[in-house]
Amino acid sequence: MNHDKSGKWIHLNPSQLLVLIFLSAIILGTILLKLPIATTRPISWIDALFIATSAMTVTGLATVDPGTTFTTFGQFIIAFLIQIGGLGIMSFAVLIIMVLGKKIGMKERVLIQHALNQTSLGGVIRLVKYLFIFSFLIEGIAMVILSFKWVPQFGWGKGLFYSFFHSISAFNNAGFALWKDNLMQFVGDPVVILVISSLFILGGIGFPVLVDIWKKKKFKKFSLHTKLMIIGTIAVNAAAMVFIFLIEFDNTKTLASLTWGEKILASYFQAVSPRTAGFNSIDIGAMEEPSLFLMVLLMFIGAGSASTGGGIKLSTAIVIILSVIAFLRGRTELNVLKRSIGIETVIKALAISMSGIVFIITAVFLLNLTERQPFLNILFEVVSAFGTTGLSTGITGSLTVLGKMVIIFMMFLGKVGPLTLLFTLATKEQQKIRYPSEDVLTG
Repeated sequence: MNHDKSGKWIHLNPSQLLVLIFLSAIILGTILLKLPIATTRPISWIDALFIATSAMTVTGLATVDPGTTFTTFGQFIIAFLIQIGGLGIMSFAVLIIMVLGKKIGMKERVLIQHALNQTSLGGVIRLVKYLFIFSFLIEGIAMVILSFKWVPQFGWGKGLFYSFFHSISAFNNAGFALWKDNLMQFVGDPVVILVISSLFILGGIGFPVLVDIWKKKKFKKFSLHTKLMIIGTIAVNAAAMVFIFLIEFDNTKTLASLTWGEKILASYFQAVSPRTAGFNSIDIGAMEEPSLFLMVLLMFIGAGSASTGGGIKLSTAIVIILSVIAFLRGRTELNVLKRSIGIETVIKALAISMSGIVFIITAVFLLNLTERQPFLNILFEVVSAFGTTGLSTGITGSLTVLGKMVIIFMMFLGKVGPLTLLFTLATKEQQKIRYPSEDVLTG
């Protein structure tokens, strides 16, 4: 917001204000990561901006190794950016207002509604309260479990910090790890793999779903959104696990050398991770092309609405698929689980998907001009950034400055959402005018 000559405030719309606040946090994070106290060696401004954006957007892509490039202070800054990026700046603003005992106004409620992608203002403050309770409780439990594993291995100081950092990174679907090979050394470790995967699945399913499960307990009482998210998550994860297991089974660079138990564990982890988590327990760059393409689709779909993850969201993909099925069956209404879904929801789902595809195509085209990399690797990197996933075939560190800027933009876009970014250009509400209808030939 800024002042005009008449002394009246010119107010930004919620989408513009959210984008501005998010950009400000990224700039502040960039400055902090550029400080000598934050790094073990000097890094460029573009790399500091890249890491700050990656942390704030909970992506996990990195142009430098976070484990060796940053000091404990720098790694703490990254963890802090991940936490406020994952749970939302406006959520933390509400927490501060509540701690100070001040009243939360309508303007703040509207901002939270936009930030958490809610359809109404009702219950947004309650949702924020649950968001913090669930987040800190789940992260705390995971930290304790991981410390039993890592304190004996790395010592008290390092073991506790590693447990703290990776609990935050996993629950917020960031994918940052403090080892050069990410989690490849733990490929057969059920404790690390199951704790980390449980964290990012819980963080990625969406806070409204967690609240609904917590309150209602029984599946038949859940909202339609919760039911679709549970069914969709199980179905997508199971299918992806089977496909990766079968495709990579004989790949000597990924699963072939592992035991049967390790193969199943690795297939499971790499199947659930692309839906915005970004951790890897096997070498992504060595995976077969069909596996990589499958992961591109998973990254594009992403996590759940009002979650710590990105992508177009699983619920969006489900609505589009159900719309296609309804059309093929000759139905004019979209019905599922004895409920109907409105045309506004279908149009929004199509708008989110198509705008995301347009941005992805543009970014892939630009990177094909600036980078000398295989097409699939570039597509993988771009969709990973858009889905705020953080998985990479290994080309992130070798990107040109222009290439890094494109990926930075895609990470930012993936976090705030393509529609939110497009809405920042809208200054006035469109009037609802009805025109005569006329058919257009399609197909």
